[in-house]
Amino acid sequence: MTNNSKTHHPPSQMSDQAWRNDSPDRRFFEPTYSGTTSLLRCPYSHAFNTADIVVAGIPFDNATTYRPGCRFGPRAIRSASVQLAELPSFPFGFDPFSKVDVIDSGDFLLNPHKPETIISDIYEQAKSIISSGASLLSMGGDHFISYPLLKAYAELHGPISLLQFDAHCDTWPSTGEFDHGTMFLRAVREGLIDIESSFQVGLRTHNDLDVGIKQITSQQFHEMGTKAVLEKILSHLQGQTVYVSFDIDVLDPAFAPGTGTPVSGGIASWQALTIIRGLAPLNMVGFDLVEVSPPFDHAEVTAIAAATIIHYWICVKAFQKD
Repeated sequence: MTNNSKTHHPPSQMSDQAWRNDSPDRRFFEPTYSGTTSLLRCPYSHAFNTADIVVAGIPFDNATTYRPGCRFGPRAIRSASVQLAELPSFPFGFDPFSKVDVIDSGDFLLNPHKPETIISDIYEQAKSIISSGASLLSMGGDHFISYPLLKAYAELHGPISLLQFDAHCDTWPSTGEFDHGTMFLRAVREGLIDIESSFQVGLRTHNDLDVGIKQITSQQFHEMGTKAVLEKILSHLQGQTVYVSFDIDVLDPAFAPGTGTPVSGGIASWQALTIIRGLAPLNMVGFDLVEVSPPFDHAEVTAIAAATIIHYWICVKAFQKD
C-alpha cells in the first residue's frame, strides 16, 4: 500500500466505505474484492438535496417478454463497479467524485405481488429524488421502468427529449399493462416524450408502426461509423432537455450476453463508450441503464460493460461542471 493521505485512516474506516464514508467526494483504500458494494464505492445516503447525482436500483423484471432475471441487475452492476473506483477515471484522467457529489440511495422498494402499485411506486420514489434538483441515475430492472421514470421527469420538465440506445424500438402496440416492448409508445401517446427531438440508436428489430422518432439502426451505425453517429446525435439534441435510456442489448451479444432479449449485429462496447463520452455538449437530466440479466451473463462481461457505461456517464457529468 502506498504511503499517501488517501490510505491513512483509522482501523474502523479501512473497509465498507459504502456506509462508513459520509463524504461523497472522499475516497479511502479498500480491497476491490471485499466490503459492502455500492455503485463505485459511493456512500449510501438519502440526502438527495446535497447530491448532484443520486443512484438508485430498480429491481423489477415482471414486464420481460423472454428471459427474466434482470431484477438482479442492480446488484451485479454495483459489484462489477468496484474496480472502477480504485484509480482516477480512464480516459478522463480525473476523479469524477472530486467534481460531482454522487450518492447511492439503494434500491427502490417495490412489491412484485401487487403489480398495480409498480408504476406509482417507481414514479413517486423517482419524483422524490429529482424534485430535490439531483439527476437520477437508475439501474434496472427491465426497460419498462423507463415509463414511470419519464412520467416523473415530464412532470418537472414537460415533454422530454429521449435518447434511447436499444436493439428494440419499444414502441409496439401494448398487449397488457406491463410489457417492456411497449412503454415508449405509451409515453408518446401520453405526451411524455417530445417526438421531434428524440432519437433511437442501434435498432435491429422490425416494427411496422412509425411513431416519428428519428432512428439510426445498427446497420446504419456500422456503415456510418461512430464519429458520424455521434455528430448526428449532437446536432439533433443539442439545446434540448435530454433523458438517456440505455438498454444493454444495444450491444452485440458478444459484448453483453447477459440480457433477456439478445439480438445479433449490435454495436461494440468501445463504440458505446465513445458515444457516451461524446455526449458532454448535451443537457442530460437523467439516465437509466436496463436489462442486465446476471443469470445469462458470463464472467461478469455484461455487468462490467454496464458499470463502465454508467461510470463514463458520471465522468461526463463531472466534466460538465468545469
